[in-house]
Amino acid sequence: MDADHPVLFFDSGVGGLSVLAAARLLLPTAPVIYAADSAGFPYGTRSEAEIAARVPALLGRLVERYHPRLVVIACNTASTIALAAVRAALDIPIVGTVPAIKPAALSSITRTIGVLGTEATVRQPYVDDLAARFAADCTVIRFGSADLVEAAEARLRGEAVDPARFARALAGLFDQPGGDRIDTIVLACTHFPLVEADLAAAAGRPIHFVDGSAGIARRIVFLTQGQSWPTMPGEGLAIFTRLDAAAHALAPALARRGLGQITAL
Repeated sequence: MDADHPVLFFDSGVGGLSVLAAARLLLPTAPVIYAADSAGFPYGTRSEAEIAARVPALLGRLVERYHPRLVVIACNTASTIALAAVRAALDIPIVGTVPAIKPAALSSITRTIGVLGTEATVRQPYVDDLAARFAADCTVIRFGSADLVEAAEARLRGEAVDPARFARALAGLFDQPGGDRIDTIVLACTHFPLVEADLAAAAGRPIHFVDGSAGIARRIVFLTQGQSWPTMPGEGLAIFTRLDAAAHALAPALARRGLGQITAL
């Protein structure tokens, strides 16, 4: 594998930056391409059929054009719906992102876990299966928030975000029966770790937030072991399927994360 072959991170928006940050800690010189399907954003309010058709097609185009060594679907919604189809269509390693219910169950004292994701993610049978396999002795309370995804995007554009938006997202969990016993919340959307500090401030009590980014980073390392990497980090590329004013407003945040180039697919 040539050292310059990149790792491709894919999301509907900027949520996958939380996964990219974890990967950079372990592979600081890895060449990176970050692809955001801004024309399809947000995935959480789209139908399963739309996502299942859109994601493999887009990733096929990206892999053909940029020849990555590995693809990370840094999006819980896309992974829980389209991961199998992408793996069937592409002949390179594909790493998905799924809600971190297992580590949440291991850490919860009250045995009551919140799963905060998009509407599309929290209703997936995949989440039912994770809860049954890894949190059978826990009460698992779910809530989908499209507004929290938008708030995270706005925060990265440098816009002021009303703290009440974070409180409303948490109320979607806390106000359900048994919600007062939640001590651990799974951030089941990659956008949400980007605003974890805001969620912690809005919670009003100690909450342990869990996401899967560190595990994904370790998986990337495992799948690329023995491969060569550049000796120095280079400038990463950010790709948008719609390069509009909102995408350009993200340029400073992207540059701080090593993505100094922006282009359209």
